[in-house]
Amino acid sequence: MQIKTKVFGEITIDDEKIIHFPNGIIGFPDLQDFALVHDVEKGTDTIHWLQSLQEPAFAMPVMDPLIVCPDYNPEVDDELLKCIGHISPEELLVMVTVTVPKEIKKMSVNLRGPIVINAAECKATQVIVEGDQYLVKFPIYDILEKNKQKAGE
Repeated sequence: MQIKTKVFGEITIDDEKIIHFPNGIIGFPDLQDFALVHDVEKGTDTIHWLQSLQEPAFAMPVMDPLIVCPDYNPEVDDELLKCIGHISPEELLVMVTVTVPKEIKKMSVNLRGPIVINAAECKATQVIVEGDQYLVKFPIYDILEKNKQKAGE
């Protein structure tokens, strides 16, 4: 499938790589089909993009929460995950949304609203984690900078 995107221009998406969100994502219930895109030009393996197939202008930066919060392990009610089928641990992929404001040092991730992906069935859902253990705006700039320095050593 060929799609024109605002961020990446024209890209090809393999049909078997389309991730379906039966309930859409929070704030955008009508956007249900996405592709996980890696920005090859920037060469980063930390931040990826969930590119909407319905709305070419909508691409959301996401990342693995364990990169910035190694003990991230929210409890999610099984009922919230029913819409994406049975998930085995090896087929489970969790991503969190990244916010990159004009002042880049205020970059954050939303640990309270993870995206849970069933990689085997290419289905996903975004859930809200109960309680106040995880922040909606968890600052990550300093963590990413430290990780870069460690990688360069």
